[in-house]
Amino acid sequence: MDPENTLLIDTETGRVTIRLRPDLAPQHVDRIKELAREGFYDGVAFHRVIPGFMAQGGCPNGAGTGGSSKPNLPAEFSREPHVRGVCSMARTSNPNSANSQFFICFDDATFLDGQYTVWGEVTGGMEHIDALPKGEPPRTPGKIVSMKVAADA
Repeated sequence: MDPENTLLIDTETGRVTIRLRPDLAPQHVDRIKELAREGFYDGVAFHRVIPGFMAQGGCPNGAGTGGSSKPNLPAEFSREPHVRGVCSMARTSNPNSANSQFFICFDDATFLDGQYTVWGEVTGGMEHIDALPKGEPPRTPGKIVSMKVAADA
């Protein structure tokens, strides 16, 4: 485990460990780490959780309508498949609009391949993502209690 490229997300049910992929998306990994180090994600809800598809979070408004104050990122699409545990950036219809929102795949979603930026993969604690309350938005959304780069934990 490379602590500088490992993300620790504490949810209400436990810890999720994510291996960051700067080899695939260096700018997106830098942004995720920068926001995590600023405490941006702490307390933010998973506002869109669709069984068999994905859990989305990272919106400071908790509704999928916002991002950080930082500029949007240019797409860093790759051939990496969207499969269970893959972490990818959410965006609008503009491919260069990723900012702070991300999603974690529950199952294979290879129809997204080459259209969204993959920046990591869950290596432990996927059961805590599986346990998130479902809905768009969930009645009582699950939250990121804290999100840290392992090197800082």
